[in-house]
Amino acid sequence: MKLIYQPADKPKGGQLIAFAFQQLLAIMAATIAVPMIIGNGMSTSAALFGAGVGSIVYLLFTRFKSPVFLGSSFAFLGSMSAAFAGAASAQLGFLGLLCGAIFAGLVYVVIAIIVHFVGVGWINKLMPAVIIGPTVAIIGLSLAGNAAGDLSKSIDFPTGGNKIAIVCGLVTLAVTMLCSVYGKKTLKMIPFIIGILAGYCCALIFTLIGNAADISAMKIIDFSGFSALVEGGVGLKTFFSVPDFTFVQAFKGFGEMNGIYLATIAVAYIPVAFVVFAEHVADHKNISSIIEKDLLEDPGLSRTLLGDGIGSMAGAFFGGCPNTTYGESIGCVAISGNASVITIFCTAIIAILISFLSPFVTFLASIPSCVMGGVCIALYGFIAVSGLKMVQKVDLEDNRNLFVVSTILICGIGGLSLTFGKVTITSIATALILGILVNVMLSGKDKKAEEPENKNK
Repeated sequence: MKLIYQPADKPKGGQLIAFAFQQLLAIMAATIAVPMIIGNGMSTSAALFGAGVGSIVYLLFTRFKSPVFLGSSFAFLGSMSAAFAGAASAQLGFLGLLCGAIFAGLVYVVIAIIVHFVGVGWINKLMPAVIIGPTVAIIGLSLAGNAAGDLSKSIDFPTGGNKIAIVCGLVTLAVTMLCSVYGKKTLKMIPFIIGILAGYCCALIFTLIGNAADISAMKIIDFSGFSALVEGGVGLKTFFSVPDFTFVQAFKGFGEMNGIYLATIAVAYIPVAFVVFAEHVADHKNISSIIEKDLLEDPGLSRTLLGDGIGSMAGAFFGGCPNTTYGESIGCVAISGNASVITIFCTAIIAILISFLSPFVTFLASIPSCVMGGVCIALYGFIAVSGLKMVQKVDLEDNRNLFVVSTILICGIGGLSLTFGKVTITSIATALILGILVNVMLSGKDKKAEEPENKNK
């Protein structure tokens, strides 16, 4: 994957804004999906603001050397639901979100301190290419169902099955690919923006026809958000509104806090943080392979962990969602060839600013699932391919390596997850853990092979 901009490079003004907006489009759908899934009054614009803040904190800790954006983590969905389920009021539930993010962030801080003194050698031994490669691959492959499912969704087909929506999604994908492969200069570096705009225009044409002829299958774009925006008349709030920040509601719940509830939050969040740590390592191995610089060495795993952990706390303070490094962001870097860290910083600033602009947030939320599905086919595919490239360096003629890779791929793609009470170990984490165990179990082969040689000597 040839990079046009290295991490330290700074694109010029207009290009920088375009590249940052493209990154925003890549991460936005997933970032605002988490608060939408949890509900309970969580704000999508606040989550966007929190993602921007968390990303800036991450960049500061990593000394602006790691080009990846932090967004709302899906791994904590169960933990966040538990925060509201065990709360006597919504205010206590919001406070639970903050406490949970602090617990999860502290796990990262503790591991970062250990790594700082011990080093990363044990990480490389525990998770070599034979383990990290297929793990990165299944991060992309495990999302394949989401991309394919979104491709056929529309207003009256929320669960999929709309062939018109598939057309819009495929138009998006086709334009994205054509711009990336045949585009010149800037056009080649913003394929997602062009692809999404093309898909949106296609969906708009179908929707206008569908509304005029009252054909439900052709109604792709949901304009209800715009209707709600101007329902009370045109005024300042129509264009500008302060997000419903999590801490505002959380501070009202202090009087209801008790030890039992706090323990429930700790049990819901801390084990998941250890699981997400493994994904953190996989993501940074992936982006390291793309930029051809080992981020676990420079700026160092301790700094990436601190940036992720403390950035997650800061993001949750505003948006309620613990953050994590986004595969969509890494995929965008790989496809566009733009690894400029300043682009990520600019993306974070734009995310913060637009969270106050009601029309813009509404427009972004109106982008149809089918259009984003078309883009995500490319994004998730590139993540999977990045992992498979790492596997190329592994000797698959050796059955030991073959068993490790096979275990991770099949368990990960098959969706093998484990649930212990309110804690769920995701399929990716389960596959990674099993891969490590298989590798350790079969590692004795090398020692046995060396014994005869040593005896002869």
